Amino acid sequence: MERTFEWESRTRLVHEVANLLRERIYSGQLSPGDHLRQVQISTTLKVSRTPVREAFRVLEQEGLVTQSSGGAVRVVSVCPDELLDAYAMREVIDGLAAREASKHADDAALEILLDLVKQQRRSVDPWVPQDYTNLNVQFHATILDLAGNKFLSRELPLVRMTSQVFTPSSMLNRDRATRAIEEHVEIVEAIRSGDGDRAEAIARRHIRTTIDHLTRAST
Repeated sequence: MERTFEWESRTRLVHEVANLLRERIYSGQLSPGDHLRQVQISTTLKVSRTPVREAFRVLEQEGLVTQSSGGAVRVVSVCPDELLDAYAMREVIDGLAAREASKHADDAALEILLDLVKQQRRSVDPWVPQDYTNLNVQFHATILDLAGNKFLSRELPLVRMTSQVFTPSSMLNRDRATRAIEEHVEIVEAIRSGDGDRAEAIARRHIRTTIDHLTRAST
């Protein structure tokens, strides 16, 4: 019984350390390429190195950090081509999620999506980039959840990384956010109508806009 308690406590500690580091990555406190120093983190968090080392493994499995052959752990970074590849995946994932959500979304779910849209509009007037980014992720995460497909739900880290970590600053401005919000309204209306083909097409077009911008920026 004592061993079980110790194992559960250790597992919970690893989970808490991983959560803390994960949120620091998503919030921008830790940037792509930043070196995560095990000793420094364990000292700051007042924990031993073991849960920190195991938390690194968890984050590595999620694709949030990389570990070199020498043991150095860094927040993952991507080149322009890799970012385009990630958004190509987003186009497929978001499209399918919208299609599936159109089969399952009830009035309560639609109200959640519309409330997120309202909050997004408030975040652009006055313009608060961090608030908009967080609400944007919540919007897309909600649609993933509404799809009712556990495999789609597992793609949430990709949504968060592309939206919160790798989005170039040139893409995060009030005008682009305002246009994106109106596209969100179109997605919600298509989901409400139960038209899966239309919901998927609009969601894919929404992500394709970002892909087109990234393509122009990289040439």
